Amino acid sequence: MQELKPSSPVDVVDRYIGRLYRSALSVPPEGFRAWALDELRQVVEFDGALWGSGSLPRWQFHTVAMVGLPEEFPRALEQTHEINPIVPRILANLGAPVDMRSVMPDARFFRSEIYEQCFKRFDISRILSTLHLDPRSGLYSLLTLYRKDRKQVFSEQDRQRQQRATFHLFNAASHAFFLHLMRTPTDRPAESAAAAIDREGMFHEAQPRFLEMLEKYFPGRAPYTLPFALPPKGETTLVNGLCIRCEPLADFNYVFIWPAGALDRLTQREREIVYAVAHGLSFKQAARRIGIAPSTVANHLYRIYRKLGVCSRSELAGLVYPTAP
Repeated sequence: MQELKPSSPVDVVDRYIGRLYRSALSVPPEGFRAWALDELRQVVEFDGALWGSGSLPRWQFHTVAMVGLPEEFPRALEQTHEINPIVPRILANLGAPVDMRSVMPDARFFRSEIYEQCFKRFDISRILSTLHLDPRSGLYSLLTLYRKDRKQVFSEQDRQRQQRATFHLFNAASHAFFLHLMRTPTDRPAESAAAAIDREGMFHEAQPRFLEMLEKYFPGRAPYTLPFALPPKGETTLVNGLCIRCEPLADFNYVFIWPAGALDRLTQREREIVYAVAHGLSFKQAARRIGIAPSTVANHLYRIYRKLGVCSRSELAGLVYPTAP
């Protein structure tokens, strides 16, 4: 196996990092990880690679992307993590690639329980693994490269290249995930922050702003999980001054949160009336548009004035369109 050499003055890792960010929108989000792993071959040669993400308390993968490995491999890895000597080492050296050779000499590794139960059956001899962890969400991202030939050990250059590449690999994937999400039309304000949550309320992906708002509005919350129940799909609820909206996404839920404004404290029907009246419609016109009686519009509007602390239509319009002349 030959050492990879850049074909231009630009470093191979820098070129790879540039492709990651430039391709955030051109590569579909569901295929971004597999694409990025395949591109990583141009930085460090490998026979197989695994990129898994999950929640720290359970050490189970939420998502897995692989290159050159069979489908059953992640399950085997999960089942043997307690006897895998590289796990405590990568936990103690977050962000730094760890070579199995530095954890266990070959003479011991190739006779070890972890080798016999897991790696031998998949013809894996060389392992270079990196773990990143977000302590606020409990989300971890694991990247491990594998080689089959015992003679093809990972070099110090391989380790350095992997260390430089993986930080941007994980960040570019999260960036692409939320970039695609924010381009999807949904009923949420521009200042909202998002997270992807699994069925048990554990984080899958989370924007930093999402976690910052949780810390602000729910101080002392339990780590790694949401401090509130999810609202019904497609509905918005108000909890502790935060608006919360939930939308389905395959096996996950998109959760959007944003600081509640005055209009967020109104019911859906009340908001319909507010927007109709703020557009200058009369009671009759608003009632016709919404499909209710004019007297119902008037009664709702009286309660709305009291909730929002306004006394006229012009003040109400000022809340809806604060920048309008």
